[in-house]
Amino acid sequence: MSEKQVFTLQQVVRSIKKTLEDRYTQNYWVKAEMHKLNKYPSGHAFPELVQKDENKIVAQITGTIWKQQLERINTKFIEVVKEPLREGTTLLLLVKINYSETFGLGLQILDIDPSFSLGELQKQREETLRKLAKEGLLNLNQKLHFPLLPKRVAIISADSSKGLSDFLQVLQENEKSYFIFTHLFNAYLQGDVAVQSIISALKKIKRVKDYFDIVIIVRGGGAEVGMTCYNNYDLCKAIAEFPLPVLTGIGHSTNLNVAEMVSFRNEITPTKLAEFLLQTFREFEQETKRLNREMIAHSLQLIDKTKQDFNGQVRVFKHASLRFTDSLKNELNQQIIELKNTTRYFLKNENDAVLSLKNDYRIVTKEIITAERNTLSLISKPIKGSLLHFFERKESDLEQLEKTVNILNPSNVLQRGYSLTLLNGKILSAKNKPKKGDLIESKTNSLTLFSRVEKTSENT
Repeated sequence: MSEKQVFTLQQVVRSIKKTLEDRYTQNYWVKAEMHKLNKYPSGHAFPELVQKDENKIVAQITGTIWKQQLERINTKFIEVVKEPLREGTTLLLLVKINYSETFGLGLQILDIDPSFSLGELQKQREETLRKLAKEGLLNLNQKLHFPLLPKRVAIISADSSKGLSDFLQVLQENEKSYFIFTHLFNAYLQGDVAVQSIISALKKIKRVKDYFDIVIIVRGGGAEVGMTCYNNYDLCKAIAEFPLPVLTGIGHSTNLNVAEMVSFRNEITPTKLAEFLLQTFREFEQETKRLNREMIAHSLQLIDKTKQDFNGQVRVFKHASLRFTDSLKNELNQQIIELKNTTRYFLKNENDAVLSLKNDYRIVTKEIITAERNTLSLISKPIKGSLLHFFERKESDLEQLEKTVNILNPSNVLQRGYSLTLLNGKILSAKNKPKKGDLIESKTNSLTLFSRVEKTSENT
């Protein structure tokens, strides 16, 4: 049996290193996702590079970026992509394959093509838009009702943000002294942590949504670095589905990101967003003043028309009252004449009866006057007294009748405080009874009153 050939570990790893160096002599462009950056205090970075298939890692290797190369690559990356190197980004890397006796196989990263990453970020943006459109979420937040006066505002921003201070200053220093209540929900607004930080703030607001009218996301202006988080699907979906209008003012001038597109309204700066809110108050005030002017004008027109109608009705009523009064006066005068005629006729008949009775007595008694002169002399005095009493009584009856006629005179009755009630121009009577709802007229000596019958009852 031959002896075993034994190698040291160092011999093995050196052999592997030499083999790899002899085999991979050039540099290679490699497409990979930066899973973790692993930046050290020394300035070097040792990123974990992965390849995924349906979110499963199918390949993985460690990379190396020395400090000077990292600074150069990061500067170039920010200029093109407007983002620093960050985890979760798909990159096109220029690498050299090397093998270390102590650290093993790795890729030394010499350069990164930022234009490729820019394209990948654009793909991410388009993919987010596609998914939101498919789910019917793109315009969902924009369909919400915007309050007439957004007086209670939930703000998502960083407490140290210049954009936040600008936003609040515009609101607080408005010339009309409009008061808008604001409450800050502190959050990171750029970088890798921005997505979850903003989503977390939205969840907090959602739990107390009844206390607010709208949500504002404001970010300071300046550099446009770290804006790709606003194309993140999860963040954009959270904004689109939020139950309150979400307005954004994240301060950049490039093409709209997806978060701005799905929000209820977007303004290029926090200041513009604050001015928009104040404009809603100004428009409300102007509309209120306009409606007030219209209401006053309409009221004056209505008062004038009512006055004209009333004056017309007064004239008609006055004319009708005069006609009715004349008719009633004529009727009363006719009744007085009839009463006088009746009284004269009655008195004449009574007088004729008395005269006839006197003649009859003269004829009847003429034959017996002589024979019973003595008797007549005895009874003449009682008869004379009786006749005088009879005439006195008749005269008294006539005077009483005249007084009764005067008392029953309608004009005199009205002067004593009584009234004359008419229905359809006729005096109320058993045959002319009013019903509920009928309009009756009550005439006094100086007034005519119109009344609506609410209830009637028979007197017992």
